[in-house]
Amino acid sequence: MPRATTRPQPAGREPGAAPAAPLAPTPSQTIGPFFGYALPFPGGGQIAPAGHPDTVTVHGHVRDGTGAPVPDALLEFWQAGPDGSLTGAPGSLRRDPATGAAIGRDGVDFTGFGRVPTDADGRYVLRTLPATAPAGRPDAAPYLAVCVFARGLLHHLATRVYFPEHATANAADPLLAQLPTERARTLLARADGPGRYRFDVQLQQTADGTHEETVFLAFR
Repeated sequence: MPRATTRPQPAGREPGAAPAAPLAPTPSQTIGPFFGYALPFPGGGQIAPAGHPDTVTVHGHVRDGTGAPVPDALLEFWQAGPDGSLTGAPGSLRRDPATGAAIGRDGVDFTGFGRVPTDADGRYVLRTLPATAPAGRPDAAPYLAVCVFARGLLHHLATRVYFPEHATANAADPLLAQLPTERARTLLARADGPGRYRFDVQLQQTADGTHEETVFLAFR
């Protein structure tokens, strides 16, 4: 004869007791961040080869929704080479063959990649070659691709930096052309000296509207 079975009861419940109320979902949380521990490498913001005469400086601040600087953010930059190539070059993440320690760039090759932490004032500095449009994209304006990591972000944010001297190309760029003027302006660096550009990253619009959120991109 088949034998009856009894479903095990959770600890603390008597047989026949009413089911416990479902638990509320645990809210999303972040621990850290720990970007400064392992990700930065020597010369991470020095994309241009040492002493290159065309080197430009891109600098700015990362700020949160209150307008306060974010001192522990990390920005990664990618850009096409002077010929528009996207293949890049090795050399950014070299390691000492004896100790295994990261020793950074070789100072000669243009890799097209940079990784820069913000300082205590939420500021970053990047030295690189002038932006170019990717090869095979005649409709695109020159730009730097940026990825932003910061405290409180469960997912990194992607954006771009365009430059004011390419006004005609910017007007025809497929991304900028589909944005309202005031939103497109958040992707435009501004010149603040010979070979210097200012580009701030605003993670969220401030309550008083004085700082508009930077346009961030979703890739599908």
